Amino acid sequence: MRKQLCDALVARAPRPGLVFLTGDLGFMALEELRTALGPRFINAGVAEQNMVSVAAGLARQGMEAWVYSIAPFCYARPFEQIRNDVAFHNLPVKLVGNGGGYGYGVMGPTHHAIEDYGVLLTLPNMGVFVPVFDQDIAAVIDRAGAAPHPVYLRLGRGEAPKGHEVPAYAPWRQLTAGGGPVVIAVGPLAGTYIESFAALPTGRRPNLWAVAELPLQRNPMPAELVSQLAACSSLHVAEEHVARGSFGSELALHLLAEGTAPPRLVHHHARAHVYERYGSQAWLRRQSALDAAAVLQAVAS
Repeated sequence: MRKQLCDALVARAPRPGLVFLTGDLGFMALEELRTALGPRFINAGVAEQNMVSVAAGLARQGMEAWVYSIAPFCYARPFEQIRNDVAFHNLPVKLVGNGGGYGYGVMGPTHHAIEDYGVLLTLPNMGVFVPVFDQDIAAVIDRAGAAPHPVYLRLGRGEAPKGHEVPAYAPWRQLTAGGGPVVIAVGPLAGTYIESFAALPTGRRPNLWAVAELPLQRNPMPAELVSQLAACSSLHVAEEHVARGSFGSELALHLLAEGTAPPRLVHHHARAHVYERYGSQAWLRRQSALDAAAVLQAVAS
């Protein structure tokens, strides 16, 4: 989604108050944005804490400040500055973390971001965007840019099946429909299930929903999904994030409080930071049983 991010921000670059800070990353991806912004494109160097504090100061002066890095360098290394300088003051800094979940694969757990939005959503005022498809990015940039509060944008890789017609962006979208259980997936993971689910007979096909904005209190479930949950016997939630602080746990608490929880909830999540071997994102998803085959088997059972 980096190419789409660059294109969307280039289109937004004429706004005189927009400034973009990068933690010495973006080679062979953000050159067009650097040209479009000129001195408003700032390479802050390998100094992420300082970068976030500078962005907070710029936002305090009324500028539209975007901060970009590899996901763990964007939220984990400068967490204190995000907490103290951005969130506590409700400054609309836009944090962009590339390679969410297991996106950096063989680079190992130091480069994975499987607790990112859970950690950040413990802070006041924070909002999160987890776009599902590459085509979502332009709309997400517009929504994040207009947000009056801090946001974290978790970038991944759009993984829709070849030839799939991507629906217009919305915080909630239904991607497959049938008589099976409800499956809610966060972000790009949803795209990996479309083909397998769509191949099932209608009576057994899951109702697959993708959610792209968190927390739930800012983005309530659509009425159609609420109706499906009321009628189903099991709900599956899938996310490339650890169980603690997850969307699944937030949703479970919400459903219990509302008295609308289905009889059974199955949570598919990232199971570990460290495995005995390194591997690609697809391999790591399989280790966590987040791949389409594992989820389909669980849904069928």
